[in-house]
Amino acid sequence: MNEQLVYVGTFTEPIRFGTGEVFHGKGEGIYIYRLDTEHGQLRPLSVARGVSNPSYLTVHRERNLLFAVNELKEYEGAATGTVSAYSIDDRNGSLTFLSRKPTHGTDPCHVTTDAAGDYVLASNFMSGSVVLFSVLAGGSLGDASDFHQHDGSSVHPQRQSGPHAHSVVFSPDERFVFVPDLGLDTVKVYRFDRDKQALVPCPDADTRTRPGAGPRHLVFHPSGRFAFVVNELDSTAVALEYQADSGTLAEIATCPTLPGDFSGENTCSGIQIAPDGRFLYVSNRGHDSIAIFAVDESDGTLHTIGHQSTGGKTPRGFAIDAEGRYLIAGNQNSDTIVVLSIDRSTGKLSRTCLVEAPTPVCIIPTTYTV
Repeated sequence: MNEQLVYVGTFTEPIRFGTGEVFHGKGEGIYIYRLDTEHGQLRPLSVARGVSNPSYLTVHRERNLLFAVNELKEYEGAATGTVSAYSIDDRNGSLTFLSRKPTHGTDPCHVTTDAAGDYVLASNFMSGSVVLFSVLAGGSLGDASDFHQHDGSSVHPQRQSGPHAHSVVFSPDERFVFVPDLGLDTVKVYRFDRDKQALVPCPDADTRTRPGAGPRHLVFHPSGRFAFVVNELDSTAVALEYQADSGTLAEIATCPTLPGDFSGENTCSGIQIAPDGRFLYVSNRGHDSIAIFAVDESDGTLHTIGHQSTGGKTPRGFAIDAEGRYLIAGNQNSDTIVVLSIDRSTGKLSRTCLVEAPTPVCIIPTTYTV
């Protein structure tokens, strides 16, 4: 039986969201599961306890490292959250704490690494900023080498009264970094200067979304020709053409993520693309579903295939395993994780299991086998 490790980030303590709601996390840290890749079954393995609000994770496989944001408004008396580094035991997936660094902004909500695992980027949602760290030889984090505070606002009086950097994404060639800012209705662009360990703003390459859209996350097509953005506030997915020489994005089309007959409240959260680039998926919180799109690889346009229930409430983070066989989603408000089998010919999803998990908000499948 081939079983792979899946890491799950959780909320472990109360947090005030951008909506003003105070959410009470039930998690105890970072949870580790086994995914049976033959039958699509998920089973608990262990828990790395004592980690505060690890709401987003990223794994660097070659260096056996995991990085987690700690989504906090205060740390050691300062208005900041943190990023934590852990080493991974490749025998059983257990985590050993290495270091923690302040992000110099509040409620960090996303973290990523470059391909070599030499740098870590994090976005601070509530204060609206992005920060860059170097990774030391043993895997610990160095002090922040660069920091950029966003400024401005947009049309939504509550959700967009200031900047809210929601994610950080390297371009395929790692020349640029893209930061969807929900508060500004803008995908901000930086040039990544590896030699100077710095991010250089590229305001001429910034991409504006529709007023009130609220861009949240971005993914690139495997070909590198297209990118796709999920807008949280107006429940849309945007297909964009990518110009690698300039780092610019040009809108191709915008598609709703909800069925036409849905009249309830909804906000979007995650966006993922299948490894072969044929299908795009978006999570709906309210409709509580995964929206499924076919990608036209000739021009990047999206075609709605349908919607699959996640079997729970408020699907936040979700991910697709490296082979493109399963989509795994965390239902934040019903304390469950669902595993959905992907039909690689049609893109459609079917449930293989539903397991209990306290406040799952980030899912990271890996290529570690146990």
